[in-house]
Amino acid sequence: MKNLRLKSARAAKDLSQGELAAAVGVTRQTIGMIEAGDYNPSLKLCILICRALDKTLDELFWEE
Repeated sequence: MKNLRLKSARAAKDLSQGELAAAVGVTRQTIGMIEAGDYNPSLKLCILICRALDKTLDELFWEE
């Protein structure tokens, strides 16, 4: 399942995939794969992404 909430939050902060990736210590491809739903990130990575985007785990990663 695509993570459109992550993509939207990243865009709202005016960050590219590469910029977010650098902020959390992964590759741009990893961020792209998470957004495309092709990669299941670790809890640690989810928390780093949430902190970088000022969002909660529920806002970005909880399936409704």
